Amino acid sequence: MKTAFDVILKPVLSEKAYAKFAEGTYTFLVAPTATKTEIKNAVEAAFKVKVVRVNVQNYEGKAARLGRFVGKKADRKKAIVTVAAGQKIEALEGLI
Repeated sequence: MKTAFDVILKPVLSEKAYAKFAEGTYTFLVAPTATKTEIKNAVEAAFKVKVVRVNVQNYEGKAARLGRFVGKKADRKKAIVTVAAGQKIEALEGLI
C-alpha cells in the first residue's frame, strides 16, 4: 500500500504556484503512476485538509545529450490541488 509521501514527491515552489496560494490552489510533483483519487487521498492524509478538485498535467522528459551520448530526462506528473474554501496548507503557506 502506498503512503501519502509515496504519491506526493515534493511541492512546486515557483512564482506562479505562490500566486495561486490565495485561491486555495497548491501544486505538487507526484508519482507518474498516481491517479487523481490517490493524489486526493494523499493530500488529505498528509495535510489534514478537504480536497475539492485535482487536476493533473503529464510532462514527457526531454532528450538530453552529453557529448556523443544521447539520453532522456525523466517523465514527470504535476498535480494542481484545490482545497475547500477557508482551508489552507500551513506547511506551504510559511514558505512565501
